[in-house]
Amino acid sequence: MKTTFKRMMAVLIASVVLGVGAAWAAEETKPAAAPALAEAPKAEDQKVTGSVSMGVYNKYIFRGYELSSGSVVFQPQLSASYYGFTATMWGNIDSRERATQSFLTSDYKLVNAGMVSAQDAGHKMSFNEVDLTLSYTYSIDKLSLTGGFIHYGTKYAKETQELFLSATYDILTKPTIAVYRDIKAYPGTYINLSFSHSQPVVKMAGGDLTVDLGASFGYMIGSSDYWKTYQYDWLAAGYNYSGSKYSGFHDGMLKAGLTIPVTKSFTIQPNVQYWYPLSSKAHRTVDGNSYNPNGKLDNTWVYGIGLAFNF
Repeated sequence: MKTTFKRMMAVLIASVVLGVGAAWAAEETKPAAAPALAEAPKAEDQKVTGSVSMGVYNKYIFRGYELSSGSVVFQPQLSASYYGFTATMWGNIDSRERATQSFLTSDYKLVNAGMVSAQDAGHKMSFNEVDLTLSYTYSIDKLSLTGGFIHYGTKYAKETQELFLSATYDILTKPTIAVYRDIKAYPGTYINLSFSHSQPVVKMAGGDLTVDLGASFGYMIGSSDYWKTYQYDWLAAGYNYSGSKYSGFHDGMLKAGLTIPVTKSFTIQPNVQYWYPLSSKAHRTVDGNSYNPNGKLDNTWVYGIGLAFNF
């Protein structure tokens, strides 16, 4: 496993290095300049900016895990930025909660206590998650570094918190590598490499209509007993979650969509996402149970529309 992780890290580092190298090569003919220092605050950074948005989708998927089924989810978001600092509130409203292999609905305590079955729990509308994120972004030329804190206010599982750090290089595909560390309920590390590109195709009164493409790839490393995998336990003479802690190439996601500028401040963004397991570990089952204690990953389509007002 250590060899696999080292290879994965080598791939991630090589991707960033190659991206940086390509950008430098393209700029070789420019006159030499002094090394770039931290950028001075831009005019737009000296006032509060932000957005109010609402997403409506057929499913809620988080890092490949299916957290809704057979319903519609509404995902409101409010974000504000000032001098590099950003505060974001994000929520999830499930029109009719249903249990999945990764999701026990907001009645999970009753399910765990045996007072109601997983199949009978939920089946009602629920505002089941409110996440709060605080972050700071520091830019050096084309490189942006962001660090922050996330509080996951979940009704369907124990609330937890993460620290994260990401780096983005502003070239064609905007490669971004991010590392998230759970510091409370589910200690572990999640690493994600992502790419995105928006191509203007039509001039409109509110701006350019763009085609938006993206992809991301995740690696999960469980580091607490919570992450023990499902295997045969010779001492207990049966199957249970007593195996090695789950780690491996985890989730992949491909997406495509449009950004339609109705006005300079208001946009509509229809989009579709395809999620899939990156390895056999992420999809594996043992004796009919998920090898991963959080549930196995499947190939899943997510589609919907986002509405955003920027200020």
